[in-house]
Amino acid sequence: MAGPPIAVLRGVTLTLGATPLFTGVDMQLARGERMALVGRNGAGKSTLMRILGRAIEPDGGEVFMQPGVAARHLLQEPDFSGFSTAIEYVSEGLDPDLAYRAESELGAWGVPPELDLTKASGGQARRIALAHAFAHDPDILLFDEPTNHLDVPAIELLEEELKAFRGALLVVSHDRRFLENIATSVAWLRQGTVHTLGKGYAEYEAWAETVEADEEKALDKLNTQLKAEERWMARGVTARRKRNMGRVRKLHEMRDEGKQRRVALNQAASAATLAIDSGAQSGRLVIEAKNLSLTFNTPDGPLPIVNDLSLRVMRGDRLGLIGPNGAGKTTLLKLLLGKQEPDAGTLRLAKTLEITYLDQTRATLNSQTTLWDTLTPLGGDQVMVRGHPRHVAAYAKDFMFESRQLHQPVGALSGGERNRLTLAVALAKPSNLLILDEPTNDLDIETLDLLEDMLSEYDGTLLLVSHDRAFVDNVVTSVLTPEGLGEWLETPGGYADYVTQKKSGAVAFRSSALEPAKSQAAQPSRAAAPAAKLSYKDQRRLEELNRLMPARQKEITDIEDAMADASLFAKDPKGFQSRANRLTAARAELEGYEIEWLELDERRDALSR
Repeated sequence: MAGPPIAVLRGVTLTLGATPLFTGVDMQLARGERMALVGRNGAGKSTLMRILGRAIEPDGGEVFMQPGVAARHLLQEPDFSGFSTAIEYVSEGLDPDLAYRAESELGAWGVPPELDLTKASGGQARRIALAHAFAHDPDILLFDEPTNHLDVPAIELLEEELKAFRGALLVVSHDRRFLENIATSVAWLRQGTVHTLGKGYAEYEAWAETVEADEEKALDKLNTQLKAEERWMARGVTARRKRNMGRVRKLHEMRDEGKQRRVALNQAASAATLAIDSGAQSGRLVIEAKNLSLTFNTPDGPLPIVNDLSLRVMRGDRLGLIGPNGAGKTTLLKLLLGKQEPDAGTLRLAKTLEITYLDQTRATLNSQTTLWDTLTPLGGDQVMVRGHPRHVAAYAKDFMFESRQLHQPVGALSGGERNRLTLAVALAKPSNLLILDEPTNDLDIETLDLLEDMLSEYDGTLLLVSHDRAFVDNVVTSVLTPEGLGEWLETPGGYADYVTQKKSGAVAFRSSALEPAKSQAAQPSRAAAPAAKLSYKDQRRLEELNRLMPARQKEITDIEDAMADASLFAKDPKGFQSRANRLTAARAELEGYEIEWLELDERRDALSR
């Protein structure tokens, strides 16, 4: 249970440029409290945390900490300048008799003490920074996006460490499952002030809706008062100027208050507007991998990434890849897309794939280019959004960019803004196969919710790599997880379903949905049986389908190209309707062929085992 406050903010104000960021923030932290600080990108969460950590001074108000209280601030990007090794950085500032803590914490986080900091990966850098914070055992931890670059096992370890922490915690994170698991209270930074909820994050959304509903009621009441005052003013305020100047001032104050409340409600309602066109329909079978294997040769010996993986991804599937850093998730994606040659096995892709790939490095962005030029690479002021022109400012507004930002270089954007820009570029393209590699990094929670909504409406196929457990649970239909030595396990449902099934032993290991459990495959009677083949009739039909499917797909493409002519309906309405009818029939025929082909192919696979 939380004790008396050890850190207090009272009436804190701060203005950046001409824009007030904080207009009177009141907040307090108690020992044993784990407070989640939430708010939209740009609301000032990181700045407020820096004020509490005494890194910057506010314009006004009071920042109080109990005497002797020490705080440690974990930044989004740790600064290792001046240090050579992990142990040197973590040991900084520790008393000699407490130096053992540095090595102990590095060991707990799986980091070699002598690791060269210039060679640390993003995940290692985050673990080193966490080891540094916990080794000093401060009274207050200020954590800004602590789960960034961490894999699921590390996030779960962090949750355990924080639950055992005896001091106070203030944490900013987009990881909703993480916040649900650790937060005991919530501070909502909104319109320059803080609203506080003395309950866990699981109660936040319902509470936030209540706050916004109350504000709408207050605005309605203010509008009613404002109309009454305006009617009075229209009856002749000039004749009673001296007596009524106070009432006039009150009217202007009410107007200002109403304007501020409308701005607050409009900003609360405005969020990124995400949508994606699923493009031309792909074949029913999107990806078929058979017995894929890939091993990398490393200084420590062979490193198997994929071992004898067979997998089918059908149209409309939403497959999530989740597992530890370094397990090969991104490499497996490249294998499944044909961008990485396997050591063994075969890969078959649908012939009509339109792929949109959002990678975790955001490599599609040029830091020297402006937002405007990034969205309009061919020049002009129009963005082609899923085949339709839109003005660049209007499209950028869908992703919460203001007009003044359009001429800023990409390098000046925050991490969340860069991610939203990458989404804007990716979602403008029609696609029937969407690849998202860590799409949730640095996005605020409202944008995450909208991204989930967009993906729920997307009728193409999705391959997702993410460490965000809540996002995975809300989006995918099955997960593929590494089980060691290049073996992969596919289970239905989200990550929570995978964990439940693994704990209960409800799933037997298998490297794909195409293969039976190993215990069944190892039966002596089957091993001794001669390999069977399809009947002559089925084999002929399979060969016939291999000719029919490409022909029908070409017919569909030709009809779609013809119907893309905007003047066709006006010139030949009967011909247009005839093509539309044939297009519907051809698509149905193609789907029937594909289903029949899949059934025959599965029968052939079963007979050959």
